[in-house]
Amino acid sequence: MVKPTPRQAPRAPQKTPTRVNRKNIVWLASYPKSGNTWTRIFLANYLLNRQEPMPINQVHRLGIGDSIAKTYRMVAGGPIDTRDLRGMLALRPKVLNGITGNGADVNFVKTHNIRDIAMGVELVPAPLTKAAVYILRNPLDVIPSYARHYGLTHEQTAEAMERDDHLAQGDAETVPQYLGNWSRHVKSWTGRTPFPVLALRYEDLKADPETSFSRLLEHIGVPVDAERLSRAIRFSSFEEVSRQETETGFVEKSPTAERFFHGGRSGGWRETLTPEIIERVTKAHGSTMRAHGYLP
Repeated sequence: MVKPTPRQAPRAPQKTPTRVNRKNIVWLASYPKSGNTWTRIFLANYLLNRQEPMPINQVHRLGIGDSIAKTYRMVAGGPIDTRDLRGMLALRPKVLNGITGNGADVNFVKTHNIRDIAMGVELVPAPLTKAAVYILRNPLDVIPSYARHYGLTHEQTAEAMERDDHLAQGDAETVPQYLGNWSRHVKSWTGRTPFPVLALRYEDLKADPETSFSRLLEHIGVPVDAERLSRAIRFSSFEEVSRQETETGFVEKSPTAERFFHGGRSGGWRETLTPEIIERVTKAHGSTMRAHGYLP
């Protein structure tokens, strides 16, 4: 007599592993003092659909900066030395992978870094990048604002913006940021890139914020609502953010500066820079300035 073959127990259904989309960073990039903070405040008010102005000290809710020392300490699992260039660069890929691994479709990341390689580390890795918005400003206007923020002279700032090895040193709150030469910084983000980049001039944001910010929203795939746009522009105006800074202070203000939001005018360099500084800047960056409409 043939014995019946025992039936096997049914197998549990196999779960398909969830695939995390790592290509989800949208960089908000600029050279320092070029309009990055204003852009982030606008986006926070628009995307969160604020009915009253977003507190400027809560703008971090929109995204994260790529130089925040706290995130590097979390990845390192302990204290770090932000003056250790190689050490901080070694942690950078882990920090960025941590950001992209949160399952979000989009992660806005503020950066002042040049799109380049530093000591063998790709500062802006294409495999993690969905898109970028790059804000540029006339370097003649950057100089007085940058000098005020970092406690430098106009001469020191102009010299620093010519150097390929220029970087913002790390401190208790931030790790080093690789800025480099102003022209090279601009070209690195506005030239040929492996991901879509929208370049916006600070001057155009000031002159026609409705058009420029609409272009930004369309670039990141967000529908433009006219009433919501107008409200977000009003809530991120210089008058509003300056009022808030007076009342509550601003966490992003440099210890060497009296205020973060100082004026933000376009063309103010005509009243503050010497003819020697103007000549030096236009000589060093003339071709790039001309390409973006800052020189005839």
